Amino acid sequence: MAEYLIVTGLSGAGRSTAAATLDDLGWLVIDNLPPMLIPQVAELALPGGENEKVALVSGRSSGAYVEDLTDAIDHLRHTTGAQVRVMFLEAADDVLVRRFEGTRRRHPVASDTVGEGIARERESLATIKAQADIRIDTTELNVHQLRERVVDLFDSDPKGGLRTSVVSFGYQHGIPLDVDLVFDCRFLPNPHWVDELRPLTGLDPAVRDYVMDQPDTKEFLTKLDDLFTLLLPGYVKEGKTYLSVAVGCTGGRHRSVVLAEAVARSIEAHGFKPVVHHRDLHR
Repeated sequence: MAEYLIVTGLSGAGRSTAAATLDDLGWLVIDNLPPMLIPQVAELALPGGENEKVALVSGRSSGAYVEDLTDAIDHLRHTTGAQVRVMFLEAADDVLVRRFEGTRRRHPVASDTVGEGIARERESLATIKAQADIRIDTTELNVHQLRERVVDLFDSDPKGGLRTSVVSFGYQHGIPLDVDLVFDCRFLPNPHWVDELRPLTGLDPAVRDYVMDQPDTKEFLTKLDDLFTLLLPGYVKEGKTYLSVAVGCTGGRHRSVVLAEAVARSIEAHGFKPVVHHRDLHR
């Protein structure tokens, strides 16, 4: 099926990197496109083959941006017959400020300071973010990691059109903003308090065995597998295209890493191919 991907989000959050990565993956990428031109340009770039993929990258260009972009997305979804998805990129305010200060670029939203411009843009784009199919928080990602994330999302042919990912994280570093399901495994005994396990991570066999040997771990994973048995076919039936699952512990180095790997195996047993990220493994 032909596919259109609208790439948008906060200025400085990584649209250009995402666009370049999609181009490398074989997408037809049209960058820096004002939203009012999306329907016309999309028609001119109408995919000629069944598997043609077109990415339309749009940045903030006018005060009517949100209304124009919403209209453009609705137009594509109701008139082209193609699959239309929206990818929204964002990052924390302080990170965006540092990125703008590092490049000495002006923020595209007129304001007295970069921080004010970011706040105004974030508020105005809330509607677009809410209807996005994919949300990527680039706060903790450098350009290489963002590229890897985009490749993981788009360089595969998932079962039923549902791309799945699993991320481990530490609550002390904040909950990931771009996930669908969050599971807390802090109820399990913490390997951090075992002297010989503390310097290791959940990828080491000794830590993995310690966590997996806990009776509550087995019950937890069994119940999660029952949940996936219900949810995954339902998501496919309803046309959901991306599912991101997060597993958190205190620091993101031990329990959540082990459980994220186990959750990925559970999802894989249902016929999907999840990508696994360990966000806080090396903190």
